[in-house]
Order: sequence, then C-alpha cells, then structure tokens
Amino acid sequence: MNEKLEKANSRKASRVSHMDIDESELNDPFQALMEKAGNHGRYQTLYNFLFIGGLAFSGAMIYMNIILALNIPDHWCTVAGRENTNFTLEQWRDITLPKQADNRGREKFSNCEEFQMNFTEIQDWSNWNTSLRTNQTQACQNGWSYDKTWYESTIPTDHNWVCAKDLFVTNVFVVGRVTEVAGSFILGQMGDSYGRRLVYYISVVFCSLGRIGSIMCTSSYTWFLIMSGIVGLTVNSLFQSPQIIGMEISREEDRSRIAFFQSCGWSIGTTFMPLLYWWLGHWDSFMWLTSVPTATVLIFSKYVIESPRWLISKRRFRDAIVQLRKIAKINGRRFDVTEKELAEIYSQDKQDVTYGIASLFAGWRLARNTTIMGFSWCVVAVSYFTLVLFSSRMAGNPFLNFLYQSIVEIPAYIVGRYLGDTYGRRITNSVSFLISFITCVPIIVYATDERHEYLMIYLATFIKFLNALTFFTVNLQCLEIYPTCMRQTGVALGTILANAIGVLAPYLVYLGTTVNIRAPYYILGTLFLLGGIGALFLPETLHKRLPDTMEEAGNFGRHDKFFSLPKLPPAPVPNQSLSNHPELTKLSQTEVSVSVSP
Repeated sequence: MNEKLEKANSRKASRVSHMDIDESELNDPFQALMEKAGNHGRYQTLYNFLFIGGLAFSGAMIYMNIILALNIPDHWCTVAGRENTNFTLEQWRDITLPKQADNRGREKFSNCEEFQMNFTEIQDWSNWNTSLRTNQTQACQNGWSYDKTWYESTIPTDHNWVCAKDLFVTNVFVVGRVTEVAGSFILGQMGDSYGRRLVYYISVVFCSLGRIGSIMCTSSYTWFLIMSGIVGLTVNSLFQSPQIIGMEISREEDRSRIAFFQSCGWSIGTTFMPLLYWWLGHWDSFMWLTSVPTATVLIFSKYVIESPRWLISKRRFRDAIVQLRKIAKINGRRFDVTEKELAEIYSQDKQDVTYGIASLFAGWRLARNTTIMGFSWCVVAVSYFTLVLFSSRMAGNPFLNFLYQSIVEIPAYIVGRYLGDTYGRRITNSVSFLISFITCVPIIVYATDERHEYLMIYLATFIKFLNALTFFTVNLQCLEIYPTCMRQTGVALGTILANAIGVLAPYLVYLGTTVNIRAPYYILGTLFLLGGIGALFLPETLHKRLPDTMEEAGNFGRHDKFFSLPKLPPAPVPNQSLSNHPELTKLSQTEVSVSVSP
C-alpha cells in the first residue's frame, strides 16, 4: 500500500515548496482505507450511474416539470356572438376586445377585458361599425379562450388561473422557493447529524408523494400549494445526499467526474422533458410520466450505503467497517481492518463539536468562504430560475426555447470540468460570471426591438450556458471547501440562501413579461458582476484533499496566493502521508485482489 501511495504522490511533482501548502490539505488517512476497499471500482461506477446520474435525471424532471405544466399561453375573453357572423377570429377580437401595451410597449389585445356591450343583440352587421361601440370595458364575463398552438392543456388553462388569478402561478413558484429554504435548513443539518442515507430516503419518498399529490389536487388551489411545498421541502437534498456520499468514497481526481455525472443527468432530464410535453400536449399525462420515475430508485435500496467517511467522523467505527466491506465486496476486494484497528488509526483525531449552521462562521477564513459561497449560490440560482421561467414565456415555440436552454448545459459541463481541472475552480467561476455580465449589455440594448428577437434568444441561451458552467464549479467548490462533519450543512446553507433570493425569480419574470422586458437583465447583470469579483477571493480547491475537521476547514487555502493558478502538490518524503497514522502501514501488508475500474 505504501508503494502505491508513493507512486501516486510521485506523479504529483510540484514546483512549489512545502511551506506553500498546509500539510492537512494533503495528508488523508481515509484515502488509504478507501484504496483497500476500492475507491475507483465497480461500486463507484454503479453508484455514479444509478444514484448520481440516474437520480439527477429523474429528479430534474420531478423538480422542473411544474414549470412547463404551469405555463400560461396567450388568452383572451370569450365573447359570445361570433357564431352569428362570418368574421374570422382575428376580426372578432378586433371588434370585441380593447388593446393595451405589452412588455415591449407594442399594442396587443387585452387578455382580461372586453368591451361592455352585448354583441349578440346586433342583428345587422352590414350596417354596424366600431363607431357604434362603447369605449367602456369590463372584465371577462364568459371565461377565456386560449391559444392552443403549442399546448392542448396546462394547469392554468384547465382552471383559469389568469387575470384576477394571474399571481396563482407566481405564488406556486414562490412557495416552492420558501419551502426549499426550510427543507434545506432542516434536512441539510439532519444529513450531518443523522446521516446522508436517512435524508436520501426521506427525500425520495416525500418528493415523489408531493408531486403525485399535486397532480391529483389541482382542483383545490390550497392543497395544490401544500403538495408543491412538500416537493420543495425535500427536492434539494434529493440531489445533495447521493452526491456527497459519492464524493466521500472516491478518489480526489474523480470529484469533478462525479459532479459531471450529476450535472449531465440533470441536463438530460430537462432536455427530454419539453420534448415529451410537446408530444403529449396535455399536462396531466406529462406530469405523471415525469414524476413516477423518481420513486423507482427505491428498487435499488440494497446498493444504498451510508458514507463511511461521515461514520468515522462520528466515531462510529463498527458501522463504517460494515459500509467499507460492502464497497469492497462489490469491487472484488478484501477489507479486513477491524474496529479496533480503525479506532487506533483515528485515535489522535477528536470528534468536532458543531452547532449547526453557526459553525460555518467559526473563524474569519471559514466565515469569509461561507459568505462568498452563499452569494455565488444566490447569483446562480436567481439567474437560473429567471432564465428558465423566462424561456417558457418567450416568443416562438416554448418547448424549443426550454430545450435550447437545457441542451446547452451538457457542453457547458464539459467545458466547466476541463477548465476547472486545468485552471482551477476559482478562476473558472469568476470568469464565467464576468462574461455573463458582459452578455447582458446587448440584451438590455436590443430587447425592446422585435427585429432582434432571435438574437435575444441566442444571447439568453449563451447566458444559460455560462450559468450552467458556473453552477458546475460553484457546486464542486462547495463540496470541497467544507469539512466532512459540516459538508451537507454547508451545501444546504448555499441552497437556503439561493432559494431565499430565488424567491425573486418569479417576480423578475413577472416584471419582465408584464412591465419591461429589460428589467430582469438590469438586475442579473449587476449580480453577475458582483459574483465575478467575489469568486476571486475563494480558496482554490483543485488538487487538495477534502477537509475532515473544523480546524482543517478553518485553515483551508491559508497559503494560497491571489495572483496564481493551482499547481500539483509536492511529492512527499516517503511514508510522510502516513507518518501521523503508523497503524495504516498494516494495510500495505495485506494482499488484495485486482479491482475492475470503470
């Protein structure tokens, strides 16, 4: 085992001295344990495909399907009397409906008002003209007609959530954001206190039941809100728990690969979803087909493990060995470390006493990192949901608009992974934010000109590409900066802040679609600029071990230089990585079978 560690470390030749790097960022006894059980074998492949990529695919659909199902197509008052005439629909609307300015300042037919007169009483249309029409208007008296060019039905069209009820849809999204904040606060800390696996099961069950319940409760707006809120409570931990476990049982060089698996699963789900709705046409069958798959992952429960790294941090050595042996068995390896030996390995380490989210602000360096990470999450979240919601309300095919903004995410993750693994997470994050800021400028300039409609779609899609790239690096940084004992709480705090600010996204879309189409981009551009500057002050996490203790997290990045790119860590003196844990030398004496790498 020592020879393997020496060879691995010798490949990491460095041009920096030992004084430039904190030893705690390199010395990781848990990786020696994972090498014995297999940290790049069949189990990791199975876990990555099934619980990280697969669950991200189904989870993305159950999370985002509500956006398409709540779309409000163009609508207008249904005015009786056309059946007695030869007027086309456009002519009839011109006669019976007043006009108003839309969000681009151009005139269009009113969605919610009609002229206050009874057109069924007109007998001789040949002698009638608009000068005989009253200028007084009234709210729609006979319901609404909906443009069915793209949608046969949506939830708002079936239940007339328009005009006086036009905030019904916005409020659903707001309730979702609020409950996501509450759920992230509760389940994030539960993950670090009671385990990732428990939170995983809670998330899968309640997320599935909540969305299925919302499908069945659309006739009652109150119950629909409650069921949608249940989804919000658990949906973030649905993604967080499996990803954190995957990170904690894999090699350092595989961390970006795991984030890539989840990100691609998400994007494939959101790309497939609009095509399915476009084909089906009806919201109910679409919602059922995109909600049920999440519950099916429960079939594979025998492969779900608790993170052995987390168990060790809680000094539950016996339980950790059970999980390590389960991993080793699937990887074709033999793990024979005993509970006593494991306790000896970690005898010098003490269990951290933590106080929930407050512990993330213990010390200047950790508090600074937490604040900047939280703001980065806020910018990514509010821009993501604003762009997604806005895409379904742009001119043209709403399904293709949604598809374009989803499909660009996959190449964004590829580029993000390459840049993050080459130039570091910090620079990649900052540059992406700053380019997004620059891209907002032409959108603000040309947004009101209908001739540049397609240019606006392309630029918004490019911002979505950059948003996905930033999400990839921010998510990876968040997982790598926080210690094992607070990792899920740290990720949850980012989600809490993101959703707290994300509450604004539906209102930004409402502002952009009803008042001024440029308004959302003024706000997003400012946030991108601030995010790009703030990201430069985060520590680099590339080539560094995951911190396990609060002390290690507090010192993380202490020796980083502001104007520098990440470099490979120095090759250690032989056995230096095990010098603080002599008990690990026993591992090198045990023969293991060859594992099959993915």
